[in-house]
Amino acid sequence: MKKVAIIGSGFSSLSAACYMAQKGYNVTIFEKNETIGGRARQWKHDGFTFDMGPTFYWMPDVFDKFFADFNKKTSDYYQLSRLDPAYEVFFNKNDSIKVEVDLNKMQNTFEKIEPGSGKFLKSFLKMAEFNYNAAMNKVIYRPGKSPLELITPATISRIGQFIRTISQTIRRKIKDKRLIHLLEFPVIFLGAKPQKIPAFYCFMNHADMTLGTWHPHGGMYKVIESMANLATELGVKIKTNTPVEKITVENNIAKGVLINGILHKYDAVISGADYHHTEFLLEKQFRNYNEKYWSKKTFAPSALMFFVGFDKKLKNTQHHALFFDTDFDAHISTIYDTAEWPENPLFYSSFPSITDKYLAPEGKETGIFLIPLAPGLTDTEEIREKYFNQLMDRMEQITEQSLKKNVLFKKSYCVSDFSKDYNAYKGNAYGLANTLLQTAFLKPKIENKKIKNMFYTGQLTVPGPGVPTTIISGKIVAELAHKKLSSL
Repeated sequence: MKKVAIIGSGFSSLSAACYMAQKGYNVTIFEKNETIGGRARQWKHDGFTFDMGPTFYWMPDVFDKFFADFNKKTSDYYQLSRLDPAYEVFFNKNDSIKVEVDLNKMQNTFEKIEPGSGKFLKSFLKMAEFNYNAAMNKVIYRPGKSPLELITPATISRIGQFIRTISQTIRRKIKDKRLIHLLEFPVIFLGAKPQKIPAFYCFMNHADMTLGTWHPHGGMYKVIESMANLATELGVKIKTNTPVEKITVENNIAKGVLINGILHKYDAVISGADYHHTEFLLEKQFRNYNEKYWSKKTFAPSALMFFVGFDKKLKNTQHHALFFDTDFDAHISTIYDTAEWPENPLFYSSFPSITDKYLAPEGKETGIFLIPLAPGLTDTEEIREKYFNQLMDRMEQITEQSLKKNVLFKKSYCVSDFSKDYNAYKGNAYGLANTLLQTAFLKPKIENKKIKNMFYTGQLTVPGPGVPTTIISGKIVAELAHKKLSSL
């Protein structure tokens, strides 16, 4: 039985581990941190439970397909609730839009704000559904080796959408900025400005409004635990507190991984760790890309996050909420154009204990806050405190309740933490942006060009950033690795 080492234990690594074990390989996962999950780790404190990474459960069909590949059901591992409203977007005090499950209600909401926009929303979501099916049935499961992978009857019929941007598509029909930002928001998950993302990616709006926002009971970390349990059932060994120091190569074959100065021999290595970091585990001559290559890439944002325990239940907010009460375009520009701290940032909040009472002590609330930032910024405790106070002040004013005096504790997490804990290039949080020139075959390759049994998976390679796509990335790399190893 051939042995495979997998570096990292995030969604892509766990996915790859399950598929490789299913194919008959002896698989071991090596995780540098104390707990599994990568960016999707969990933090518990004084009876409060926090997801430290992803909090949106979108595209439930991808999770269902993953477990179905092992003759399992999602419900065998965790329970889901669909959120209604999915989230609320606040534009100011007494000015917000709730994204509801009933699409007829959403069309009516749009129409009341701007005549004609309801009709546009209906046609836009129809286009988004077509694109979603085209992407999910064919394109997204391909390994990014050739531009021909993008050519299907569906994509050919939508060729103009790879040239036109999502922002152009929306703004030529809608003028109200609130509606524009509501429709542009989902593609931010792809890690770039809406003005840079091809219109074809409007399929994220289908994921948002049509497929909906769900909550796994216990939080997103429950999904990590479930995938780890499945991996263990398949025979995968998971070792935490075990950073890989080097990938050893002889005659263009990876011989194994160096841990605590000792070589552990394996027949193949798959890395779900940060791609840039993984390359530096290799000697220079075996790397796919040099430092110049990485410096020219457009990275998705980093983030300033706060994990807060409140001594009361909150009012006038939702499980998920977006605060767009400042200049949307100005903040996005600080991420992608000027790479500086925003003066008046947009921010996101999540209070999962509104839905899931077990995530906070009785009568209290678990709060997660996030400000998207340019990667590579220098952060300090003083800067973090300044922004925390700004968020609290704005949220108090908009939701008409006290917050600061009800904080039991808070933990911050920012650029330097992403670098330290995940070896993330420039402290990025979401990987590589899905711009036109960084799509599919133009992403960093999923296999090493010089090492016959070395592979990469996760948000810096195909299909791209986001939980569902990284799960798919694990499947893609397993199929490619199995094919290559079978011929060696």
